[in-house]
Amino acid sequence: MAKVKEGNTISILYTGRLEDGTVFDSTEGKNPLEFTVGEGEVIPGLEKGVIGMAPGESKAIAIPVEEGYGPHLKERICELDKKRAPENFHPEVGQQLQMYRADGLPIMGTVVALSETSFTMDYNHPLAGKTLVFETKLLAIV
Repeated sequence: MAKVKEGNTISILYTGRLEDGTVFDSTEGKNPLEFTVGEGEVIPGLEKGVIGMAPGESKAIAIPVEEGYGPHLKERICELDKKRAPENFHPEVGQQLQMYRADGLPIMGTVVALSETSFTMDYNHPLAGKTLVFETKLLAIV
């Protein structure tokens, strides 16, 4: 029976959980995830974890921080002056906002704190710094 190797395009079902069991993403009720192993279309730990799987096989893949979304970096958190924001802008903690870097590229951030004069944005990926567990089932090597 064929087993997944680098360069294969595969189709999987998955449920992504944090170490405490909290589900952060799933294909349940959606189309399966299809990607080519080794192309960098998904996080490195998931790519490595599916290598050697056979169609129909299920596997729990634990993904350390370094092979997921990386560490949570303090330098990706910054405080912004409310005076520099648009006039009708009223941020709320937990709100996700698309901002623009100095080079013009968009970047997503989350409002993590507010004061009378400023708001603090976290530009880390929401799953940065977390160990992830993917419950996977390989449907096919396509």
